[in-house]
Amino acid sequence: MARTYTLERTQFLPLSIEQTFAFFEDATNLEAITPDFVHFRIVTPTPIEMQSGTQIDYRLRIAGVPVKWRTLIETYEPPFRFVDTQLKGPYKLWHHTHSFEAVNGGTQMKDVVKYQIGFGHFGRIVHRLFVQKMLDDIFEYRRMQIERLLTGSVATENAE
Repeated sequence: MARTYTLERTQFLPLSIEQTFAFFEDATNLEAITPDFVHFRIVTPTPIEMQSGTQIDYRLRIAGVPVKWRTLIETYEPPFRFVDTQLKGPYKLWHHTHSFEAVNGGTQMKDVVKYQIGFGHFGRIVHRLFVQKMLDDIFEYRRMQIERLLTGSVATENAE
């Protein structure tokens, strides 16, 4: 049985929940917040109407290998959350919950990704040696790009 991994990230944005959600419900913004090394491209014709049941096709590269990915917008509850799941792609399971909460001074955004690699013991080794770092790098890049695009600046952990 494949092991389920969880990746969680939380980010504060000094914008209203409606402004924040509007950025994320525009699927074309995913290209802007994905690092170049992934070679991520949306294949589905745009504009894409986000709603429960929407399917979106992408092309990307993982370690240089071309991959096709299809997601389903499983849950769509603006401006509070949406959930996308992989229908076709590199993971045995990919379930990504994007949630948004209005807080004092802005919006608290949270990503929770539950995923499985598959391939038993070999999959666990690949996760430890490659996948975990790749996902950490992708989500750190996303954090910086989201902050830059939505606020015009990037805060670092060492900022004073």
